[in-house]
Amino acid sequence: MSEPLLDIANIEVVYNRAVQVLRGLSLQVPAGEIVALLGSNGAGKSTTLKAVSNVLSLEDGELTAGRIDYAGQAVSARPPHQLVRDGMCHVMEGRRVFEELTVEENLVAAGYALTGRSDGGRVDFDLVYEYFPRLHERRRALAGYLSGGEQQMLAIGRALVGRPRLMLLDEPSLGLSPMLVEDIFTIIGRINAEQGVAMLLVEQNASLALALASYGYIMESGRVVIDGTPDKLMADDDVREFYLGMGEQGGEQRSYREVKHYKRRKRWLS
Repeated sequence: MSEPLLDIANIEVVYNRAVQVLRGLSLQVPAGEIVALLGSNGAGKSTTLKAVSNVLSLEDGELTAGRIDYAGQAVSARPPHQLVRDGMCHVMEGRRVFEELTVEENLVAAGYALTGRSDGGRVDFDLVYEYFPRLHERRRALAGYLSGGEQQMLAIGRALVGRPRLMLLDEPSLGLSPMLVEDIFTIIGRINAEQGVAMLLVEQNASLALALASYGYIMESGRVVIDGTPDKLMADDDVREFYLGMGEQGGEQRSYREVKHYKRRKRWLS
């Protein structure tokens, strides 16, 4: 992997001063690359993204150990709005659009992220509409009346307005039909390839995520248990069985009742 744009080193995160969610987590995202962060519900994936964008305090969370560097500087020293102006955009789970504003007004609101930048503050509507023609068709519609897929397009489009160097994408396929998921992931791949935007992608659909990513990490209980290239991960029997829905290579697919999960975890963590 090349020099990282994002470097997470041995971090720990605690909520409400009592509940530890991340335990010694380390990962890297090189400039211009897509890195997948996979794991079951509750593994700590969304918390990782919130730690990176420095919004943990909004949910009574705290980074208690370790360090997160973005573009060579500590994230903890910069408030969230400054990170956005420095080119980091966080597309949170659940889309989080301004429902009472139109599509175009949502994009204008996102343009405030450009305030104070040396490259000016003009919102590039054409760039957003090039990737999401459907948003151009619906630009006068209230965001609250958009379909789930259109709202996801708008959420990613708002991030694109900020001219990001790094996108944090949290479950972009959540709640979408298979056809829309394919469309969204195709566009994510185009943005990465054409704009050179690095991405840390949290996604339940491991097959789709690994098809886009150049590297992947799998989390359990707040820590990374296995990492590697997509080819390495997809060849691993544990990954194939638990995350890709396949049996061991050359063997028959087994049901969850036949699997002793603790043995797998023990082997991963040893």
